[in-house]
Amino acid sequence: MTTNESAEAIPMSASSAPALTRESQASGRTAGGPASGGRAGTGLGTALRPLVIDVGIPLATYYLLHGAFGLSVWLALALSSVSPAIRSVLGLVAERKPNLLAMLMLAVNLAGIVVSFLSGDPRALIAKDSLVSSVIAVAILASVAARRPLMSQGLKPYITRGAAGRTAAWDRLAAGSARFRRLEMLFSAIWGVLLLADCAARLVGAYTLPVTTMVWLSTVLTLGAIGLGITLGGIAAHPIEKMVVTEASAS
Repeated sequence: MTTNESAEAIPMSASSAPALTRESQASGRTAGGPASGGRAGTGLGTALRPLVIDVGIPLATYYLLHGAFGLSVWLALALSSVSPAIRSVLGLVAERKPNLLAMLMLAVNLAGIVVSFLSGDPRALIAKDSLVSSVIAVAILASVAARRPLMSQGLKPYITRGAAGRTAAWDRLAAGSARFRRLEMLFSAIWGVLLLADCAARLVGAYTLPVTTMVWLSTVLTLGAIGLGITLGGIAAHPIEKMVVTEASAS
């Protein structure tokens, strides 16, 4: 593996939402009550499925092809773009709505392919990861400015767990509660700011720290940003969950 290739870090910052309690599926229990351990695992798996398919599989493919098999950066990114490209097309054709997570992942990979062609400098390649992944942060913050918070698409499955009562409660609150909408935007804003700060820190580190240090520190910074996002995101996510549970119980 070449020096340039070994300097590669994660092609994007994958965001995740906090794991929240799920609505009871047992007869006679109130919304948000305890559920059996077996069904809880199933609910969490269902909630995580879009994130795993749209983000986890492309990232795993990239690392496997580039790190384990030694493929070039651009070829590994190109091949790992197949899954989000297919998901994006299916979302537009079959579901008649864009799959934003898949489209963002595809955009990040395509940008990475372009940048990898334009530069062979190890520091520039590390900086590329920061600049490319900033696409995600900017998209999240732009969605907040447009009052269509992007992270709500990831948070909603965790809150509703696919239960019809909670889903309907979420939709009613999103349409009629100003406080609920503010909390939605706060949740996305927290993630957008943290991911943008992560990108800035890695960009500065790429040109001020030794390349060998940034090879591992870049990933550590990203994981730290995700950890903070999970923790601080609860500031908005917990009140959102309480509002949904209360609304579902009242209906």
